[in-house]
Order: sequence, then structure tokens, then C-alpha cells
Amino acid sequence: MSEKLEIYDLNGTLLGLQDRHEFYKEIEAEYEQTGKITKKVKSIRLLLMNSKGNLYIQLRSDEKERNPGLFDKTIGGHLKVGHTWDLTVVKECHEELGFPAVVLTDEEFRMAFDATDLKIIGLVRKLEHMENFLSVNDLRKERFEQPFITTFYLGYYDGSINFCDGESTGIQVYSLKKLQAAIKKNPAQFTEDLKFMIKRYKKFLVPPDKRGGETIKGF
Repeated sequence: MSEKLEIYDLNGTLLGLQDRHEFYKEIEAEYEQTGKITKKVKSIRLLLMNSKGNLYIQLRSDEKERNPGLFDKTIGGHLKVGHTWDLTVVKECHEELGFPAVVLTDEEFRMAFDATDLKIIGLVRKLEHMENFLSVNDLRKERFEQPFITTFYLGYYDGSINFCDGESTGIQVYSLKKLQAAIKKNPAQFTEDLKFMIKRYKKFLVPPDKRGGETIKGF
């Protein structure tokens, strides 16, 4: 089934709607010819943790065209036409990893842990929105830089994870310290998206019982 995306220019002006496959075919050809991309789409990126403060890191399938066989953020996804950022996160959690989730405000997020069984439902908060996030990908052994309108999220979940759509071949669970050490030792095994998110949001990557009143407003 065709997946329609909203297409924007680099200034954020809506250009129209386009089939996802056709959009990527077009921008890859543009990048090969000019070394740059002049259009962007909306996307979400999520890092998921458990209540012990360990991170769920996705191992991408070797069959994927982009970043095959690399360790990546827990979830990434495009916004379909008519969908909001938060709805997309909830749908991606269900469709990719098979668990229910809810997106909360910062205040709700901090208060919800005392009343939530994380083995049943995931709690997600918004970290930051970027109008021009540059995602660097390995594409057919070449570097491919793509701009996105992106919202970044952090979630907690303690229940079982089930792969539903073939995007991944597994999940590795890392403490932040061990993940940072692994990235330092073998950086080529990890996507640039993951390295960016770990570096930028590391102060938020803590167990829920150690969370403070921090917000993302400092960015």
C-alpha cells in the first residue's frame, strides 16, 4: 500500500504530497548528481530505556538499504499525511516492537511513574524538535546526508519486545557507560543518528528513580 508523505523544501514550505518510495528514489538521484538534497520530510526518532536505565539498541537488518547491519536508535519513522508527531511515536512502538505507549508532557512524565506498570505500557516524553536535522546514512557503501524535520523522544518500558515488521534482526541492551565504550571502540558499527542522540541527550538517559526536573529548554 502506498505511503504518502508531506514534502517540504529546506525553508519548511510545503511542496505537496508524494509516495515514500518515489520520494526516496528522487532524492537519491538528486544526491548522486549534485551531492545535496533540497527536500525534506517529517520523522520521529526514539531512544527507549528500561527502568534500570539500560538502553534498547536496534540491530538493523542486513537486508536494509540504509545502514545495513548497524546498531541504531530504538525506533525511527516517518510521519504519514495527517498524522501528528506523538501519534507516529505511538504507532511505531506498536508496529515495530509490539508494545503500547503513551506520550506525556514533561510534568506528566515525571509524575506518571508512580502510577504506571512499565511492564504493560511504555511512557514517552518529547526531548527536542529540529527543523533541519541532518541524518548521515551509509547507502551502498557511500555516505548519504539527508535533511529531516524531526522530533526526538525518550521512552521507558520494561515489558517484552516483539519484532513485527522486519526492520530489525535484534535488540541489544546496553548501559549508557557500556554503549559509550562500545561506540568509542568500534564507531563504524553504530549509526550516526545513534551517536548524535547519545551525545546530545546523555544527561536524560538515567533510570526513572534518578530523574530530576530537567527539561530540554537548554537546547
